[in-house]
Amino acid sequence: MTVTVVSSATKEVRIGFDEPFCVIGERINPTGRKILADEMKAGDYSRVQADALAQVAAGANMLDVNAGIPLADEPAILADCVKLVQSLTDVPLSIDSSIVAALESGLEVYQGKALVNSVTGEEERLEQVLPLVKKYGAAVVAISNDETGISEDPNVRFEVAKRIVERAADHGIPAADIVVDPLVMPIGALNDAGRQVMHILTRLRDELKVNSTCGASNVSFGLPNRNGLNAAFLTMAIGAGMTSAITSPLHVEVMQAVMGADVMMGHDPDCIRWIARFREAPADGQVSARDSRRGIRRRARNG
Repeated sequence: MTVTVVSSATKEVRIGFDEPFCVIGERINPTGRKILADEMKAGDYSRVQADALAQVAAGANMLDVNAGIPLADEPAILADCVKLVQSLTDVPLSIDSSIVAALESGLEVYQGKALVNSVTGEEERLEQVLPLVKKYGAAVVAISNDETGISEDPNVRFEVAKRIVERAADHGIPAADIVVDPLVMPIGALNDAGRQVMHILTRLRDELKVNSTCGASNVSFGLPNRNGLNAAFLTMAIGAGMTSAITSPLHVEVMQAVMGADVMMGHDPDCIRWIARFREAPADGQVSARDSRRGIRRRARNG
């Protein structure tokens, strides 16, 4: 099956249908965070540092880095943030911007193979971003919209994704380096949004055989108990074929859902990671996850 490989200078992450689900931490993003935006604009990256370390500690496999601040020097800020985050942690990064010059500034300083976030099906965007992805040997998020906007027909969104994959191939970018975002709509506004995404994900896996991602929290926008809905969505999406998501690992419900889905999909062999995270140590000392797993097997054999 298709595997998308991204890396830092020292660590490789594999995104794939037979791999553990990849959590891409979303919090280094000033959108909707006025204090963070003001600090980043002023050259204060202390909150960026704290967010990076907290997300990795909570289980993020990658980090998304965005510096989209109005009236700021986004290329310079994004490059600064990329260098800072890479000095703090060895997880690979998703370099996130709608400005091509900012993407290139981040890629120029990045050490390893980055994930570029993102390219759409719009002709101008394709011709600007795909050569950049090829030049720096990166992987890229392909968002399923084009000049006509975001279609409510999942088959139309699939065709946009297919066209991006084909255009990428024209630039020498293999399908393994394309991670499709099928666009998750708020289910509070579009009741069919969940089923739409599951339909596209199945086709992406079975027909295009490409990996996928999304902004997971979009699905719960405007609704109460958002983390509960996000967790339910991710569990179902993983079953339908989604292989990564941009989300916050700081929410316990979300990380439990992802780890539980890995167990159910057979991507946590012998439940080692689940046991290591959630098993309570007995009063008389620690028991390893491997020993715990052996005990489960013995009890199962003995009925």
